Amino acid sequence: MHLIQDVNNLPVLLSVEHLKIKHDEQYLVEDLSFKLHEGETVAIVGESGSGKSISSLAILGLLPQNLKTDGQVFLNEQELLSLSEVEKRQIRGHKIAMIFQEPMTALNPLHCVEKIVGETLWLAGYSKQQTRERVIALLNDVGIPKPEDKLKRYPYELSGGQRQRVMIAMALALEPDILIADEPTTALDVTLQAQILKLLKSLQKTRNMAMILISHDLNLVRQYSDQVIVMNKGKVEEQNTVANIFKNPQTDYTKNLLNHNFGKALKLNESDTLLKLEDVVVRFPIKKGLFNRVKDYVIAVEPLQLRLEQGHSIGIVGESGSGKSSLALAIARLIQCDGKIELLGKDLNQLSEKILRPLRHDFQIVFQDPFSSLNPRLTVEQTIAEGLYIQKISQAKIISLVEEALEKVDLPITFKNRYPHELSGGQRQRIALARALVLKPKLLILDEPTSALDRTTQRSIVNLLRRLQQEDGMSYLFISHDLQVVKALCQKVLVLHHGRVVEIQETEQLFEHPQNEYTRELIAASQY
Repeated sequence: MHLIQDVNNLPVLLSVEHLKIKHDEQYLVEDLSFKLHEGETVAIVGESGSGKSISSLAILGLLPQNLKTDGQVFLNEQELLSLSEVEKRQIRGHKIAMIFQEPMTALNPLHCVEKIVGETLWLAGYSKQQTRERVIALLNDVGIPKPEDKLKRYPYELSGGQRQRVMIAMALALEPDILIADEPTTALDVTLQAQILKLLKSLQKTRNMAMILISHDLNLVRQYSDQVIVMNKGKVEEQNTVANIFKNPQTDYTKNLLNHNFGKALKLNESDTLLKLEDVVVRFPIKKGLFNRVKDYVIAVEPLQLRLEQGHSIGIVGESGSGKSSLALAIARLIQCDGKIELLGKDLNQLSEKILRPLRHDFQIVFQDPFSSLNPRLTVEQTIAEGLYIQKISQAKIISLVEEALEKVDLPITFKNRYPHELSGGQRQRIALARALVLKPKLLILDEPTSALDRTTQRSIVNLLRRLQQEDGMSYLFISHDLQVVKALCQKVLVLHHGRVVEIQETEQLFEHPQNEYTRELIAASQY
């Protein structure tokens, strides 16, 4: 008989015993064991590819068929790994629910919020009216204001924080005993991170749920976990109470994860202007009526002036919805804007797409969500080489450049034959970066390029970008909610709030003497 009571007399909801996950002859997870008690939070932390997410997917029986599992997972007295698919469906959502890492790809884009959250309720026998009332109550619980107004909205009409809250509501619909949160704050700004984690902790307390919190950021789980499991390349480095992990880490690997010091940005001399923005305004039309005519505009970015020197970096920071990504897309000429965007002496806004196309290798953009920006039908090699095919380069040279780009972003050359779905979130982000770097651009626009990466990989990416800045004179517009990364890479910081420039200062000056209350709040929120 499997024990359901631990020595401390707290009921054990879930017991994972000697879990192993294998792909061909390679172990992806080796000998993972832990117990999850009622109302407790166990955090599983580690670098990208350490086995965190696939361990949780194994518990739910969601692994692809080419991965083989061994060991035992008990939910109370019921062994989960040996259940049939029909029996596993009775567990998912009802007993164990999961919040996935990337809400934009996990939420069905064809369904509105009411259907996304209410689907499991309909399947459980709720009437249409009961479902609507329950969905509204759930949206209220997760802190979405005026939930009735959000019922008919689709995922693309929601902010990142709202999408994450909708996913939490969906997971809580059937009141599970255990919630698995896989990187629930990865792509959110620092203030939203704190809000979401406080929300999860509050919901956990009121519902007496147990939680498995998966994260690459040890410091983030510090105030929200009871037990911590540190994983490295599929193996458990150490596991202990959160207090012991932080006070007395036993391994160099854990100490490295705890290290948030990225160093300081390079001190550079003045140089020629690479990019100049004059009165750049980004606005989106509001269309109404039978003929879908433009009735008004929403201003995403108010008139903005900016000057970026060759080989320098400017960090663009602000909360979700502040206009950061809209500005990046406008500079890359991927959305329309008014004003002057002068790159290397040419006003990009005055160039036709035909004239602009051959110049695009001089400015590249790395998008925030690598899963949606990478073509699922292309291999890693084809993805990275895509921009090289239009240039008159031999196939041998293309292969050489692809392999060089993979090495730059710390990925093995063997990855070139993989597809995006075979990679972790962090690995996909590095592929997106390699795709941009292979063209050797003069300006790299980076939209949250490190948000999905663990601290060790973030540090290596920052060091790589610093080296390229120093050796090749590459310039960056670096959009991020992680102020520690911005501090380590950028010579200046521009702060946006609701589309308006709050302040722009030299980096050290901004962190030591912020001029605006909003900036002070951002800096304070980053010191978790």
